[in-house]
Amino acid sequence: MSPELIVCIGALFLLAGIGVPVAYAIILASMSYLAVHGQSIGVTGKGLLDGVYQSFLLLAVPLFIVAANIMNAGSVTERLLNFCLATVGRFRGGLGHVNIMASLIFSGMSGSAVADAAGIGKIIIDMMRKDNRFPPGYAAAITAAGATIGPIIPPSIPMVLYALVSNASIGHLFLGGILPGLLMGAVLMGLNTFMAHRRGFAVEKPVALRELPAVTGRAFPALLMPVILLYGIYGGITTPTEAAAVAALYALLLSALVYRALSWRALYGIFVDSARSSAAVGLVIGGALLLNYIVASENIPNMVAGAIAGMNVSPLVFLLGVNLLLLILGCFLDATTIILVIIPLFLPTCNTLHIDLVHFGVVAVVNCMIGLITPPYGILLFVINAITGISLREIIAEIAPFLIVLIGALLVMIFVPDIVLFLPRLAGYAG
Repeated sequence: MSPELIVCIGALFLLAGIGVPVAYAIILASMSYLAVHGQSIGVTGKGLLDGVYQSFLLLAVPLFIVAANIMNAGSVTERLLNFCLATVGRFRGGLGHVNIMASLIFSGMSGSAVADAAGIGKIIIDMMRKDNRFPPGYAAAITAAGATIGPIIPPSIPMVLYALVSNASIGHLFLGGILPGLLMGAVLMGLNTFMAHRRGFAVEKPVALRELPAVTGRAFPALLMPVILLYGIYGGITTPTEAAAVAALYALLLSALVYRALSWRALYGIFVDSARSSAAVGLVIGGALLLNYIVASENIPNMVAGAIAGMNVSPLVFLLGVNLLLLILGCFLDATTIILVIIPLFLPTCNTLHIDLVHFGVVAVVNCMIGLITPPYGILLFVINAITGISLREIIAEIAPFLIVLIGALLVMIFVPDIVLFLPRLAGYAG
């Protein structure tokens, strides 16, 4: 390890340890490496940051953020919840099923776990807590667990970031996330059914079947968004970035003209919030690319690949080891940092071991999403706590069963790659 790298790692841990935001810590630590190495901080930083903001692919990130914020501000969320309540609310623990089904549907619009949790979180949790139907901690835990599906079913902001560092096809990554997302929803619904019978959760009054067409009709325009996105991408009409622009425009027209639930003042607030969120993501990406430049300069990925190849590790053992490491890191690091800084270290080894990068990417993103509900960092736990006031102690006390079934689903995806690769192969993917 070179002295410059030691300085960089030391600065990174020092800054993170004293509470400096991770994006700033990475940027400052990277600058310390460049300074000690005798390279121009300004020129190198400018070149790399220009590379970020000139990336056509990364333009999809702020556009998906805008689309999700518009959906949250309009009445789209309420209409989707009514549709879910009419279809699955009649079963025992029905509001838990409604919660998960709403996450599955909303995931096809937002691409963000935090947007999913913030969009449906407070509304559905208030419904579940009314008249003590569900314990507050359970309502919060199932909402956080369901929100992890958001970035798995397309569109997906984390998959866009993974495509940036791996050069994998974003279209095939999006397709590869559909069945894993449905699997996650299925295991969460299975767990909710078990818990509802074991703990005697309430049965909701069923919505009359004659009302179902009207409820579906009110939600139908919103349900069309995932179809439009997927048809645009896989029909060859739009690129993923152009599809993100279509999603933002469709969300705007739907909320403002069809549902008439969006004012000019609200739209201004949406754009301001979206700009702030995009800037925060941009800082992390810029810092990560600086750090990746340093890691590449030190030849660390090839050293890791060579060391693993020398150990004669099988692809399956490698995948299990990497996913165990990512689960541990997910307890302390956010998903964006893991995808942009940690995962690139293993990509040369994936190529050496002939591990499909679409399979690896989808599994890694699922792993990172599980990290969002893993104590002590678990950002979704803090989001739910902030929007509902339910204590972290209550949420953490209920989260363990959801973590267990999601990790079980992750293992199935690792051992059965066809769950990820089946749909991409139908679309012509040769992996």
